[in-house]
Amino acid sequence: METAYGILAGLALAAACGFRVFVPLLVASLAAHAGWLTPSPDFAWLGTTPAIVMLGVATALEVGAYYVPWLDHALDTLASPAAVVAGSLVTASFVTDMDPLLRWSLAIIAGGGLAAVVQAGSVAARAASLSVSAGLANPAVATAELAGAATTSALAITAPWLALLGLLALGMLGVTAWNRRRNQRA
Repeated sequence: METAYGILAGLALAAACGFRVFVPLLVASLAAHAGWLTPSPDFAWLGTTPAIVMLGVATALEVGAYYVPWLDHALDTLASPAAVVAGSLVTASFVTDMDPLLRWSLAIIAGGGLAAVVQAGSVAARAASLSVSAGLANPAVATAELAGAATTSALAITAPWLALLGLLALGMLGVTAWNRRRNQRA
C-alpha cells in the first residue's frame, strides 16, 4: 500500500509541476519534513530545512515573475522543460521499494509526461489569454495556475487519487472546450 500511495502522490505532484515548477516541490519538501511523506533514501535531502528555504525562495520568485507581463511568456520557454524534469524527479523521490530501472522509467515516462501535458495546457491557456485580451487577463491565468498547483499539491499529499481524478476531469473539460471551439470555426 505504501508503494501505491508513493506512486500516486508522486504522479499527482508531477502533474502539479506542470502548473508551477516549484510549488509542488515546496509542498513535497514540507510534507517530507513533517513526516507526512517519506521520500526514498536518495531524496532524503528533500525534507531538510535548507531544501525548504531554497524551494520557498524559488517558489516566491517563480510566482512573482508570472505577474510581470513580458516575463511570464519568457518563463514559459524555461518552465516547459523544467516542469518535465521536476515532474520526473518528484515522482522518483516518492516511489520506494521498486527496482531502480522500473522506478526511473515510471518517473520519466509517467511523471515527466504528466508534467508536460499539464504544462502544455497551461501554455495554451496563456496563449489564448494573450490573443483574447492582449495579455490583460494573464494575471488571472497566473492566479488560476497557482491555485491549480497549490490545490493539486495539497491533494497529492492528502488524497492523491482525488488529485489525479480532478486533473483528468480538468483535462476532459479542456479537450471538450477545444473541440467545441474548433467545430464553431469550421
